[in-house]
Amino acid sequence: MEPFQNRVEAGRRLAESLGDYTDREDVIVLALPRGGVPVGLEVARALKVPLDLMLVRKLGVPGHEELAMGAITGHGRVLNEDVLASTGVSDEEIEAVAQRERAELERRAGRYRGDRPWPQLAGRRVILVDDGIATGATMAAAARAVREQGPAELVLAVPVAPPSTLHRFRGLADRIECLMTPESFWAIGAWYRDFSQLSDEQVIDMMREADGLRGAADE
Repeated sequence: MEPFQNRVEAGRRLAESLGDYTDREDVIVLALPRGGVPVGLEVARALKVPLDLMLVRKLGVPGHEELAMGAITGHGRVLNEDVLASTGVSDEEIEAVAQRERAELERRAGRYRGDRPWPQLAGRRVILVDDGIATGATMAAAARAVREQGPAELVLAVPVAPPSTLHRFRGLADRIECLMTPESFWAIGAWYRDFSQLSDEQVIDMMREADGLRGAADE
């Protein structure tokens, strides 16, 4: 399997597998910042549907922050009980990490979205997009937050993920679109030639571009 050139190419290829959602009024794409935004923008552009954000933050194990013990959204949090059992993280440590990540969540909401109202998801077909899935903790929190709002359909769409992780979403998402499912996964970035980190400013610019596309479609 050849890696994606970058997130833009991955988004364009992902959109090809979602063509049956094109130009439908009940469809919305929700991207996970930061890496999911350029992927989501290309999906929304190709399908001619709105793009918004699903803000979620990983809860990293203290001292081993790359290891997810859970994730948090504006609607609650999801904990990885297996990781907690193996690391022995206390309730106090979990809460300290959650408070720090909640503050970052609120900061990003203000920077990326300003005072725009959050979209209503009830009865809509929601395509939840990221640049890939590793452990699944972050995406699981995002998917559960969407599910709680009563969408007509929840679609999980990512360029790459290990099959063992995708299997956990079978009962949570109504449909899963994933372009590559390598057994030897390593990390999301291993499947991109360019996996550069994105800045807040780049995310803000992409959301402005998405607003411009929406405005042009309404004219």
